[in-house]
Amino acid sequence: MLAEHWAKGGEGAIKLAEEVVRVTAEPNDFSYSYELTDTIEDKLNAIATKIYHADGVDFTPQAKAQMDVLTKLGFDNVPICVAKTQYSFSDNAALLGAPKDFRITVRNLKISAGAGFIVALTGEIMTMPGLPASPAAERIDVDSAGKISGLF
Repeated sequence: MLAEHWAKGGEGAIKLAEEVVRVTAEPNDFSYSYELTDTIEDKLNAIATKIYHADGVDFTPQAKAQMDVLTKLGFDNVPICVAKTQYSFSDNAALLGAPKDFRITVRNLKISAGAGFIVALTGEIMTMPGLPASPAAERIDVDSAGKISGLF
C-alpha cells in the first residue's frame, strides 16, 4: 500500500489509516515483553533476550547504582526505552544486523519523568544534543515559486 501523506497531507494517509484500523481490529496473540511490575533488571533482560535476541544484559556499576535509586524513588514500575545503535540488534555498531552470541551493556539509566519511562543507554550511543545558537532551520526558505533554499 502506498502512503502519500508526505505529498498529500492527511488525504494521502487515509487508506493507510483505514488499513491500520482494520488490522488492529482482528484477533491476535499480542503480548508485552514484560510486565510493568517486573524489576528494572528483569524488564531490560526481557527486552534484550526477546526482542534483540541477546544472551542477556550486563550493567556497569553506575547503571546498577542508578537502578537502585530509581527503584527507591518508585520509578521501577514504568516502561523502559532502550537507546542503542541503529546498526545492530546489539549495542555495538560494529556488529551489524542481527548478530548472535552477544550481551548488551547498560551503562546509564535515567528517568524521563514527564514522558513516564526510563531510558537505558547502551554501548557508546550519544543522545540528541541541544540545538546550536543558530539552528539550520532558520536558514531554510521557500520562495513564491516553491523553490527551497538553505538546505545545503
